[in-house]
Amino acid sequence: MMVVYSVLRLALIPIREKHDMAFDPLNGGDWKAIAPAIAAFPRQLLAALLFYTQLPLTPGTTLAFERVACWAPVVGVLLGVGLGLGDRLLAAWHLPDLLRSSLVVCVWLWITGGLHLDGAMDTADGLAVAPDRRLAVMADSASGAFAVMVAIAILLLKTTALASLSHGHLLALTAAAGWGRWGQQVAIAYYPYLKATGKGALHQAALRSGWDLLPGLLLLLGVCALPLGSGNSAWPLTLLALTGGAIAPLVAYGFGRQLGGHTGDSYGAVVEWTETLILLVFAAGYPSLPL
Repeated sequence: MMVVYSVLRLALIPIREKHDMAFDPLNGGDWKAIAPAIAAFPRQLLAALLFYTQLPLTPGTTLAFERVACWAPVVGVLLGVGLGLGDRLLAAWHLPDLLRSSLVVCVWLWITGGLHLDGAMDTADGLAVAPDRRLAVMADSASGAFAVMVAIAILLLKTTALASLSHGHLLALTAAAGWGRWGQQVAIAYYPYLKATGKGALHQAALRSGWDLLPGLLLLLGVCALPLGSGNSAWPLTLLALTGGAIAPLVAYGFGRQLGGHTGDSYGAVVEWTETLILLVFAAGYPSLPL
């Protein structure tokens, strides 16, 4: 019932905003509004894929990008699954672990267009200066020394963490990419946007409360539970994947506390550092757990 309720809330947010009403499908809402809202799901998902990736997709029609943040965890899960399957394909060709992991991280970076990594770099530069100069430095397109160091650290840690795994790459990549984007949702919903204008204001209009994070949370909990279907011996993988549910909001909190809120750049930093930390948890925890 909670899953259905969450899906209905996701579907009906645009209807509530359009008609300025507090719509609750379990308490007397207009059920006729549900079908057209759900029918809009493919266009909304396509808009999110075009926004968060540089995949060669053709819209075919005019898309609205107001609600792409609602679909961020879905995009993350699809991205993680694609990367995990690509990793399995490279493993079938018997490529060395380090080379295989390097290629996966490079493809990861290409698919996202460096969108989130660029934000992590700008955030690093901003945090390196006095608080009153942070937003100006983060808005500067030039990359400073701290930005370069953070980019190298993130890419290096992701690559070595993946190379350290003997197996479990598919779940690790899916959990990392999914929880990373759910952490972005936490930052959007719970922290003020620090700029007068920008894409972040658009995202905050789509994610107005913790209830709007519930569909993504349920999706990721379901993804984390998938290994249990293969038997009791898979529970360590599920436990490792579930750590993302704690890491993501903590990373969002950490950057929000240092900056006094969030910007589009710090949203990217939340994604990148959450992904990195989850991969490190898999690399460090997987060998020590019974299988």
